[in-house]
Amino acid sequence: MELKVLSADERRARVVLSDASPAYANALRRAMIAEVPTLAIEDVIIHENTSPLYDEILAHRLGLVPIRTDLSRMNLREECSCEGKGCASCTLTLTLEAEGECTVYSHDLRSPDPEMTPLPGIPIVKLREGQRLKLEAEAVLGRGKEHAKWQAAVVGYKYYPEIEVLERCTACGDCVEACPKGIMKLNGGRARAENVEECILCRACVQECEENAIELRASDSRFIFSIESTGALPPLEVLREACRCISKKAERMIALL
Repeated sequence: MELKVLSADERRARVVLSDASPAYANALRRAMIAEVPTLAIEDVIIHENTSPLYDEILAHRLGLVPIRTDLSRMNLREECSCEGKGCASCTLTLTLEAEGECTVYSHDLRSPDPEMTPLPGIPIVKLREGQRLKLEAEAVLGRGKEHAKWQAAVVGYKYYPEIEVLERCTACGDCVEACPKGIMKLNGGRARAENVEECILCRACVQECEENAIELRASDSRFIFSIESTGALPPLEVLREACRCISKKAERMIALL
């Protein structure tokens, strides 16, 4: 099995998984969505709320705010030495205080740790003159399988396209015009496929070729993953953590044999 990174930044990544089965590719996708832990607000203590939103709605909105997470420093409550009572190793306490005519944003939540803060720019509630909001919020680690607020990323994959242009190609250019992604090009007196990873397997090139000179297949052992992080973790860290989760599950299964 092999992983190759096609592109990656703070929020998105594209990765090719090779020498793997469809079952493993789907297991990896599910692990990234459901098994990778991130921080999210679980409990909210509201000291004062004269905003237009009820306490329950406000707490729900706060729970969906992504929080940058350092997994090397945070424990799941059920695995923490405090036995779930809540300590600095398993609980991040955020505070919020706002007043007056303004829009309260996610970055108004104050964190004691500059490395673990809510993603900025997410509106929470609008306050009119004289309205006030004061609260404390406890963020804990959780997994996407427990609640969507802990989901680390949106992940999808497709089968790797395999495009072969046969010798009988006449370089008519019909496939070039038909390809919606601009993959087919005329080069050296025949059609050729470039940037194959961008192919969406629509088969437009195959259908337009009157000479039947193009063969398009979907590999059953190579897959292109698209990973879009919520912002709590970088996408490649989501991928690495998902691989660790699968490895731990496999070790537990082996121990039972």
